[in-house]
Amino acid sequence: MNVFQRIGNALSRFMYGRNGADQLGLCMIWVLILLNVANIFVRQGIAGAILNVVAAILAVCIIYRIFSRNLYKRRAENAAFLNKVWYPVRRRFTDARIQARDKDHKYFTCPDCRAVCRVPRGKGNIVITCPRCGKQIRGKS
Repeated sequence: MNVFQRIGNALSRFMYGRNGADQLGLCMIWVLILLNVANIFVRQGIAGAILNVVAAILAVCIIYRIFSRNLYKRRAENAAFLNKVWYPVRRRFTDARIQARDKDHKYFTCPDCRAVCRVPRGKGNIVITCPRCGKQIRGKS
């Protein structure tokens, strides 16, 4: 067994039972990178000092989350992040991409309940009844 395999095995044993990097941790790392890039351009004055302090606090939080042994709390934090931030943002981008690729249908959004209604293209002026709230939507397909 060479030196690198021993180091890898030692790190694996050290990280056993710890949280490691999850989606929230990776998102925090990306925010830290963006803060540091912004700090390159805003080095002077109080704004640069504030960015430094925020980046340092965020780095400490990231390290704490990665090496934490309280898996129950870290998983609960990650699940809350995924449900409230990650999945809605991802769904918005994937839905927009799917709608842009779909050339056979036109999509209408209900102004009251924000439900998305899909109708075939080429039917002219139509009136759509929202399946969720029952409000009528007028549009051209």
